[in-house]
Amino acid sequence: MGRERTAAEETNEHHMNVTDPIADMLTRIRNASVARHRELSLPSSRVKREIARILADEGFIDSYETRREAEVVQEQLVLRLKYVEGRTPVVTGLKRISKPGLRVYARKTEIPRVLGGLGVAILSTSHGIMTGNEARKQNLGGEVLCYVW
Repeated sequence: MGRERTAAEETNEHHMNVTDPIADMLTRIRNASVARHRELSLPSSRVKREIARILADEGFIDSYETRREAEVVQEQLVLRLKYVEGRTPVVTGLKRISKPGLRVYARKTEIPRVLGGLGVAILSTSHGIMTGNEARKQNLGGEVLCYVW
């Protein structure tokens, strides 16, 4: 058993003030896949759930679910990561594009292609969060949240 945790350690664990929750999510996925973790848990939000849905639909992660744990106030988003032959992470890269300090928008004609179509651009549009390809098909532009490949 370990030593007793102080009140400060208890509160800091789940109440970190994150200025860019999407960048935090991408960093956690990147770190967990490098460390070859099967599962990853992070605070849930609507935007994060939508990004997780896209990652699952595009085959970058196995699945995702939301859990409400008794001791944690905020709902948790649990991602199950995917590996090729159980070793190599399917997600080879994640890049935050639009940041709180510098928003990046793309017109419907300027939606970027990631790695010549091997990757996915995730956009926030007036019709919700979707991939660059979906936005192109629906003739929509929007904020370029991130690239995943």
